[in-house]
Amino acid sequence: MRPLQLLLLASLLAGVLVTAQQGRDEEHLTFAVNVDLVVINATVTDGRGRHVAGLTAADFTVSEAGRAQAITLFHAGDAPASIGLVLDNSGSMLDKRADVATAATAFVRARHPDDEMFVVNFNEQASLGLPAAVRFTSDIGMLRSALLKAPAGLTALYDALAVGLAHVSTGTRDRKALVVLSDGGDNASTRSLDAVVQLARQSSATVYTIGIYDETNRDRNPRALRRIAALSGGRAYFPDEASDLEQVWGDIAGAIRSQYTIGYHSTNPARDGAFHTVAITAARKGERRLRVAAREGYLAPAAALPPK
Repeated sequence: MRPLQLLLLASLLAGVLVTAQQGRDEEHLTFAVNVDLVVINATVTDGRGRHVAGLTAADFTVSEAGRAQAITLFHAGDAPASIGLVLDNSGSMLDKRADVATAATAFVRARHPDDEMFVVNFNEQASLGLPAAVRFTSDIGMLRSALLKAPAGLTALYDALAVGLAHVSTGTRDRKALVVLSDGGDNASTRSLDAVVQLARQSSATVYTIGIYDETNRDRNPRALRRIAALSGGRAYFPDEASDLEQVWGDIAGAIRSQYTIGYHSTNPARDGAFHTVAITAARKGERRLRVAAREGYLAPAAALPPK
């Protein structure tokens, strides 16, 4: 049993309702919708942008809507994740796709050995890149084959994000992430950016975005890539050259593997279905300007309707 699961079981003794489910050959824990335990993954970097390891719960401060919250769950260390690679496969990516596939393969090699991964390719439609019978895999050859599909067509970024968020939610790992590579433009989706933002807020996945485009690309939309990454606690990258992609993917792999998992019982009893803002800060003696990247908050569960 993984360390995070042991911590979750300890929370059960404190009165948290936890439901154990069997998933993909290992135990997977999910929370009932009426549980007040809020769990957020956070990445900490120093003033030079380096990932900071070795922090304890005492080094973090959590507040919800300005009110301090007591940390009741804390996990630090390298843990496996469910990860989706969401890759722009539209015609505008034609001259960049080989570089993307090479860098993405390097990312796959840098992953935690127990990560489970999938690929979403999109042009005017979004589709899962693995064979239909394979939902997740750690096989490098299978993932590379999914990454090498020929680009063509228009761009349905928002639909692809929706597919990725839905699929990663079925993963068996407690830590979840999406890595999205696109120019940020969208000219074919059935969903709007605001609709996808709502889905991202409902998800526990951290979203990292990589914007790669030519300045002459009229469809580019870096603002959308920044927005999706920021609200989920991820980061948006905009490499100047295709040759910089390998370093970007490596940084994302390091960020996922160095996350801290922080949980608290909210002092806000409201079951209003509203978005509750959360702020997390970190400080340690001898360290300056620690920066915490984490979700902006969470959607509270809505109160059950009375029976008719």
